[in-house]
Amino acid sequence: MKLGVVGLPNVGKSTLFNAITEAGAECANYPFCTIEPNVGVVAVPDARLDVLADMYKTKKVTPAVLEFVDIAGLVKGASAGEGLGNKFLSHIREVDAVVHVVRCFDDANVIHVEGGVDPKRDVETINLELILADMETVKKRLDKAEHYVKTGDKKYAEESALLKKISDHLNAGKCVRTMSLTDDERAILDGFFLLTAKPVIYCANIDEKSIGAGNGYVKQLEAIAAAEHSGCITVCAKVEEEISQLPKDERGLFLEELGLKESGLNRIIAAGYELLGLISYLTAGEKEVRAWTIERGTKAPQAAGKIHSDFEKGFIRAEVVSYSDLIACGGMVGAKEKGKVRSEGKEYVVQDGDVVLFRFNV
Repeated sequence: MKLGVVGLPNVGKSTLFNAITEAGAECANYPFCTIEPNVGVVAVPDARLDVLADMYKTKKVTPAVLEFVDIAGLVKGASAGEGLGNKFLSHIREVDAVVHVVRCFDDANVIHVEGGVDPKRDVETINLELILADMETVKKRLDKAEHYVKTGDKKYAEESALLKKISDHLNAGKCVRTMSLTDDERAILDGFFLLTAKPVIYCANIDEKSIGAGNGYVKQLEAIAAAEHSGCITVCAKVEEEISQLPKDERGLFLEELGLKESGLNRIIAAGYELLGLISYLTAGEKEVRAWTIERGTKAPQAAGKIHSDFEKGFIRAEVVSYSDLIACGGMVGAKEKGKVRSEGKEYVVQDGDVVLFRFNV
């Protein structure tokens, strides 16, 4: 799954991306420093893996991952091609969700493309460009759908009705993600690949003096996020980048000195995982302990297919124990003795933290 990091130029996107991925994306005090998107794969923090690795005496631990894409800064007119806008918008179209970085600090030494800090204006600038791009996409699809409806192709009637509804919403200056839709409408919507339909985490980028205290800019952004039921996380990208450059055994102490319980990056990663409706089930043995990413609500055969397509095709059953029960029983032997290991069939919906062994025919 991909999360696209977006925002206006010089709001801290690349600095944050560097901290998240330790990929060393170029970062400079001028617009369009990032043109081609940088990509980094990030492990989803999961303390359960280390516990299982110790239990099974394995040295190979494979966490679940998310892919972060650092997309160049958008500007006014991007939907019409300004600032290489068309190219940047295509990069956003390819991600599953958006981390929208918004500058929430004053610093005369860091250029702001709009001349000053204003989270509400900055969010509206980005959203407007995405809305304008979506309006163009919807118009093309609506023209096509209405043409087929006129020729008697009734299967396009529902699509046409939904596109009209979406068009009205966009014309009102609202993002598609804020619409109330039925499950059937959402199923149709997924095929449109609209930019403003993508779920969003707003990321308030603050300065060091605001750590633990916040500021008025953050409150503005939190209100915007709450109004559209989006996530909002506060980080200091500069400090997070410094943390990422420290040896791992020193990071905890540095966080304590700042009065933080965990890094903002871990919160972004966890929020991204949650935003996309993802969970992890676990496999454990002497060879490897691993977390597998699936969508919430996935049934056992499809979950098995994440390991190998043959597992799904030849699925017989899944032997399942919850992580908490496995740990409480001291291992698989104890869990079986206490009746905590269940045999589940094709209709079983896999839960987060399930430790699973799949049985299948080749």
